[in-house]
Amino acid sequence: MSRPNILWICSDQQRFDTLGAYGNSFVRTPNLDGLAAGGVLFEHAYCQNPVCTPSRASFLTGRYPRTTRVRQNGQSIPADEVLVTKLLHDAGYTCGLAGKLHISTVYPSICPGTERRIDDGYDEFHWMHHPWQDWPSNEYYHWLAERGVTYTDQPIEGLSHVRRGMGEEHHPTTWCAEKAVNFIDACSGFDHPWLFSVNFFDPHHVFDPPAEYLERYLRALDEIPLPNYIPGELDNKPPFQRDDHAAAFSDKAFDEMSDADHRLSRAAYWAMCDLIDAQVGRLLEALDRTGQRDNTLVIYTSDHGEMLGDHGIYYKGPYLYDPAVRVPLIASMPSAVAKNVRSEALVELVDIAPTLLDAAGLDIYPGMQGRSLWPLLTGRADAARHRDDVYCESYAAAGHREVGAYVTMVRTQEHKLSAVHGMDCGELYDLEDDPSETHNLWDSAEHKQLKATMLKRLSDRMALTIDPLPARVSDW
Repeated sequence: MSRPNILWICSDQQRFDTLGAYGNSFVRTPNLDGLAAGGVLFEHAYCQNPVCTPSRASFLTGRYPRTTRVRQNGQSIPADEVLVTKLLHDAGYTCGLAGKLHISTVYPSICPGTERRIDDGYDEFHWMHHPWQDWPSNEYYHWLAERGVTYTDQPIEGLSHVRRGMGEEHHPTTWCAEKAVNFIDACSGFDHPWLFSVNFFDPHHVFDPPAEYLERYLRALDEIPLPNYIPGELDNKPPFQRDDHAAAFSDKAFDEMSDADHRLSRAAYWAMCDLIDAQVGRLLEALDRTGQRDNTLVIYTSDHGEMLGDHGIYYKGPYLYDPAVRVPLIASMPSAVAKNVRSEALVELVDIAPTLLDAAGLDIYPGMQGRSLWPLLTGRADAARHRDDVYCESYAAAGHREVGAYVTMVRTQEHKLSAVHGMDCGELYDLEDDPSETHNLWDSAEHKQLKATMLKRLSDRMALTIDPLPARVSDW
C-alpha cells in the first residue's frame, strides 16, 4: 500500500458528547456519524491539558505538556520541539493548514502580525486564530473582503457569549473547510502523499452559529436538558471551581443565569457542532470526488472540551472533569482501518502523532511519549485495550486567574483522581457509581485506601512523563 494521505480535522473546545455517534439525540451530525460507522470511534479519548496551547503542542509533538515546556496559554513552543507535521514533511509529505495553530502566544499587542512559528513543516498555511479582526494576517477577513462582506454578529437575549453569527455561506468554519477542499483538489493530480490540518475555531466561545442553524433549537428550547449540576456540590471541591462558578468568563455568574439562558447556551454550542458536521461533509465529498478517500486516513478530534454549565461552570479552567478533557476521536480509512468499531480503550491525544508516523511506515521519533494506535485501528490489536490509565495536567494553564492552580489527574476505567498540588484538596470519583463526577470522595474515610492507590498511580504517571530526550547512547 502506498503511504496514506492524512486529513486531520481538529475542532476547538468540543466535548465528547456532541455527536450523534456519541449518543447525543439533539444534534444533527450525519457526516461524522457516518465516518464513525466506517471506521473506529474511541469512547474514552482524553486530551492532556484542558486549554488550547498546551494541548495542541502536546498532540502535535506526541509529548506531554510538562515535557514540551508549553504548559500554559500565552507561552510559545520552543524551537527545538519537533512536530509530527515536520517529520512527515521531511519524509516527502506536502503539508497544509487552515484555521488555528495556537502553539505560541497570539496576544495581539505582543504578536501584532501573526503567530510565531517554528519549523513546523507546513508548506501551505492559511491562518485564522479567531474570527475577529485583531491581525492583518487573518486570512478569513481577506476571504470576506474578496466577497464584499463585513463580519457581523449579534448578542441574543442579553447574553454576550451567545450570538447570531455569520450565515453559513460566510462563516469562518465554512472558510476553513473551503481552504481544505481546495488543497484536496490540488493534490489529487500528484502521486506523493499529503497531510492537511483542518483546525476549526468552532465550537469555541463565543457561541455564534449561523441563525439558520440555531433556529431549530430555539423552536424546541424547553426540551434541551439543563447542565449537570447539583447546588452545593462545589462545597467540598477545590476553591477555583467555586471562583469560576461565581465569575469565570461569562457575562453572568452561573446562579444569575435563568434556565432559558442555560438552554440557549447549550443550543448555540450544539448548533456550531452541526455546522462543523456539514463542513466535514464537504471534505469527505471532495475525497470521494477526487478518488482519494480509500487511501486517506481521516482523523477527527478536538483539542479539549467545554464545561457548558456542568458542575456549575462554563468554558474551561483548572478542573479535569470529563466534559473538559474527554474529546471525540474518530479514525477512518476504507483501505486499512477497521469499520464500525467502538473502542472502549483508554487513549490519549499524545497517541495521535506516533499513529500518523506508524501509518506512514516511518519510525517513531524518539522524543515521542505517545503510543501508536495503528495496530488497534487496523485490527492487529485488541480494540478494547490500549492503556491502563490516562493522564492530564493543568499548571495555571489559562492564565493569571489560576495562580496556584496546579492540578494533575489520572483516570482508570473505574476511578478518577485529581490532585491539587500545594493545597490540601483534590477530587476522587468512583466512576461506576458516580459517572457524572458529582460526589467527591477525596475526604471520605471509607475511601482512604482507594485514594492512596490512585495517588501512587498518579505519581507513577508523573514520573513517566519525564523527557526521553536526549537519548541514551551508552551505559556510561
